[in-house]
Amino acid sequence: MASENYQSKNVCVIGAGPSGLVAARELRNEGHRVVVLEQNHDVGGQWLYDPNVEGEDPLGRAPTLKVHSSLYTSLRLMFPREITGFTDFPFAVEKGRDMRRFPGHERFPGHTELLLYLKDFCDWFGLRELIRFNTRVSYVGMLDGDAVGCKDLKWVVRSVEKKTEIFVEEVFDAVVVASGHYSKPRLPSIKGMDAWKRKQMHSHIYRVPEPFRDEVVVVVGNSVSGQDISMELVDVAKAIYLSAKSLDISEGLSKVISKHENLHLRPQIESLQEDGNVLFVNGSWVIADTIIYCTGYSYIFPFLDTKGIVAIDDNRVGPLYEHTFPPSLAPSLSFIGIATKIIAFPFFESQAKWIAQLLSGKTSLPSRDDMMHSIKEFYHSREIAGIPKHNTHEIGDFEYCDRYGDDIGFPRLEEWRKKICLSTIRNAETDLETYKDSWDDHELLQEALQSPHFTQLGPQDLDFPL
Repeated sequence: MASENYQSKNVCVIGAGPSGLVAARELRNEGHRVVVLEQNHDVGGQWLYDPNVEGEDPLGRAPTLKVHSSLYTSLRLMFPREITGFTDFPFAVEKGRDMRRFPGHERFPGHTELLLYLKDFCDWFGLRELIRFNTRVSYVGMLDGDAVGCKDLKWVVRSVEKKTEIFVEEVFDAVVVASGHYSKPRLPSIKGMDAWKRKQMHSHIYRVPEPFRDEVVVVVGNSVSGQDISMELVDVAKAIYLSAKSLDISEGLSKVISKHENLHLRPQIESLQEDGNVLFVNGSWVIADTIIYCTGYSYIFPFLDTKGIVAIDDNRVGPLYEHTFPPSLAPSLSFIGIATKIIAFPFFESQAKWIAQLLSGKTSLPSRDDMMHSIKEFYHSREIAGIPKHNTHEIGDFEYCDRYGDDIGFPRLEEWRKKICLSTIRNAETDLETYKDSWDDHELLQEALQSPHFTQLGPQDLDFPL
């Protein structure tokens, strides 16, 4: 390395999903020695579909989860492939696989096209040699608890190989937490919920519609999974009642409800009765067989011991500078993938590059006090805007992502990428059932295909159908 201050660190990355894989690549490219610990048998993280949910706590209240992935069988990407991949490895079509712009499950039961893309990414960049599969992390803590803020802070990582039950304890210069946050169910607080005698489950363990045939189902939450699951159930369930915080819904969802006689919109639930009665806040009610909670997920890091420095308060992980670094432990401890409502893969990539460069000494962070001041200002701005604490990490701002990349010279999101994202959102709001197979952004697609993102192809002879 050209810099006289360059340092090569021993770094542990927790998780081999999209954020963990790109972290491993960028850390190795920067000259660090990398070990990735992955609890499952393959790469993919959330995208490693697992149908075996029997025995899982239906509401996800158990201390430990048996299943990491929350994918249901019919899931398709909510954004097209051309804005999904990493900046130098396009998620383009490979012949013989799912060639749709919004791929999902087609001829590959148990796998998704995005999972195959992540495997291609892993193999093309030779990342498998860095990964220890079937390895669960049980503890991550500071080697010396009194060394907070110390330049040479090190981390103890304890893990267990699940098949052999062999425990390993290692010391690393840095830890990158990339363990995802779509596994631990987040549940509402509803009067009578604990006494309700019938079937309740979180969408975390929903896989296929058939078990709900001829049932009356209440789906709580009308975000992406709530809408998807409700639309899938209309072909098998006797009736579906979609319970939403607001009855002011999109044109697309309104069209779906008007099209299906057995799909009904209801407000929030007031209470649940032992006899199966579900009472809504507007006074209406229904006797239901099943309630499916599509109410999101909670951040959870059961292995992480920071002596209270990093805490989770109403789903806010903090304090984190730029959703990535705890000021008093940075850069030796960092998080990738905390932020949501972003074009995820390019943002993960920019996070990974920044972490790698900070650890090597190529760049530096502001002072601890300046980072804490920035965090407090950010929290205050969210409060003034009326944004709940549990939505702290929802960005929804292209300009923020661009500013984030500016810190390390990471290229800003191309305009075509932003426009395709916005076009997709508009199409979904207009026609929820068809937007993934019918679109009006052909000019933007042509612009995308002419960009370096698609002209510098990956390992295969890739092509994209128009």
